[in-house]
Amino acid sequence: MQERGGTMLSFLPSQDEKTIAVQFTGEAVKEDAERLEKHVQEYFPQGGSFNVLAIMHDVEGSTLKGMVKGMKFDAKHWEQFNKFAVVSDKKSIKSFADIGRYLPGITVKQFDKDGLARAWDWLQE
Repeated sequence: MQERGGTMLSFLPSQDEKTIAVQFTGEAVKEDAERLEKHVQEYFPQGGSFNVLAIMHDVEGSTLKGMVKGMKFDAKHWEQFNKFAVVSDKKSIKSFADIGRYLPGITVKQFDKDGLARAWDWLQE
């Protein structure tokens, strides 16, 4: 694996106080999981449930399983997850729907790159 500077996770402005909006480029690393966990602790300290909107760029389907495993932070946070919307132009990301097998109880829905507005609508239903 090649060395690279910085993490591949960035936080985006959210349209909903109960949704964490993030953008991934490339492969998620341990530091990304740690940043996400810190964000959850800061914004949802009482353990309230929340949604995640993830915009994926250049993330291959084969790395999804590894990413999910890498992002498995404290189990109590996973119980706070409600919906997980994935926006991507990669067809291979369709396998992201399989994330439910690794993270039971989370509803996952895939949207194409033009479906950002639909993703927000779905999260706020």
